[in-house]
Amino acid sequence: MNLARRIMTMLLGPPVEGGLPDRVQRQIEHDQAESEILIGWVQMVGIVMFAALYSVARKTFPDDAMFEPVPWALGAYFGFTLLRLGLAYAHRLPAWMIVISIVVDMVVLLVTIWSFHIQYMQPPGFSLKGPTMLYIFGLIALRALRFDPRYVAMAGAVAVVGWLVMLANAILIDSEPSAITQDYIHYLSSSDILIGGEMDKILSIILVTAVLVIALTRARKQLIRSVSESQAAEDLSRFFSPEIAEKITHSQDIVKPGEGVLREAAILFIDLRGFTALSQRIGPNQTVDMLSRYQRVVVPAVQAHGGAIDKFMGDGVMATFGAANATDTFAADALAAALEIDAKMTAWNARRAAREQRLLAWGMGLATGTVVFGAVGDETRLEYTVIGDAVNLAAKLEKHCKTRGARLSVTNDALILAQRQGFAGHDLTIEELVRVEGVAVDMDVGILPA
Repeated sequence: MNLARRIMTMLLGPPVEGGLPDRVQRQIEHDQAESEILIGWVQMVGIVMFAALYSVARKTFPDDAMFEPVPWALGAYFGFTLLRLGLAYAHRLPAWMIVISIVVDMVVLLVTIWSFHIQYMQPPGFSLKGPTMLYIFGLIALRALRFDPRYVAMAGAVAVVGWLVMLANAILIDSEPSAITQDYIHYLSSSDILIGGEMDKILSIILVTAVLVIALTRARKQLIRSVSESQAAEDLSRFFSPEIAEKITHSQDIVKPGEGVLREAAILFIDLRGFTALSQRIGPNQTVDMLSRYQRVVVPAVQAHGGAIDKFMGDGVMATFGAANATDTFAADALAAALEIDAKMTAWNARRAAREQRLLAWGMGLATGTVVFGAVGDETRLEYTVIGDAVNLAAKLEKHCKTRGARLSVTNDALILAQRQGFAGHDLTIEELVRVEGVAVDMDVGILPA
């Protein structure tokens, strides 16, 4: 049993764990429906080409031969294909209709091949010699466009059964059966039948069908894995910043804890004041709604200036600039994002005041410096984050806003660096030798008063 499973895994690829989400499955079904339109047009082109070749080909049958089934078969097949193409465009092509189409495709071709011996007044073995049988492989391969190995297998099975029926008819059923020969030269130059030659044709059909089925099965599994991973990456980007999600999904190696890089970066902490007390009064639904509105102010402003959200901490947000992706303007970007957040929060407060709602208060701390950016945790739970003095200092500056009665506190070093990086003009007041709680030495701080 294990040997059979290993052989199946080697041929068809490893099994796919789980299933696709409904929305992804619907997209695949839509693509398959579009493939049926392509299949229909390929068939139409094939009919036109075959009809053109038949019309210009030299006819060697006697003048008194009145029966020409090929034009009739092509006409009927053209009408059926036109109907099928219309259903494909309307996305009303059910599975049973596709099965019927496969059977009709192959039967029309095989009947056309079979009719050659009548048209040319030859023994039935004559029909088995024509190169027209190569169209069988075209019809089998055509089914691969739908990316469903079941229909390829069905086309191959119908072709094998049909060819066996034609062989049996030529040997056993026809009123003037063809003779069987074992002489290969005589077989090539007559209408006699070489059983081994016909078996080669059938084995070729089986082999081509099997290869296509195996290839499509493996490809379909890979498609499911790729779509699942793509969907997971898309969903992942909603829980992580786009920069972090990209690092996870496009990493050449598995992300491991304990691996980090040094970055010159800016860290920005944002926090709502009194939100915990406010949430206890307004109820859970309004709390979550307000938190969502607040984050819809902060997140776009951070991302618009090249920053990344490192983490949400209740009503607090930690953002980084130049950590996930190194830049030469991280300080200027961070300051621009902070001032944009402040302007949008001020506008939000104005709208709340117009509705006679309680005004919100906020504080932000911004610092720059060398940080370590990397993955922390263990093999079962990882998180990208930044570590360094700038992180701690930015958090302390955010708390300093509350003590100072300010909306933004920035180290003077960060302001100078932002100006060097191209930031022009700000309304911050520089306070010298400020005591920031938790910081050992006094420092110059840029303040945006509340």
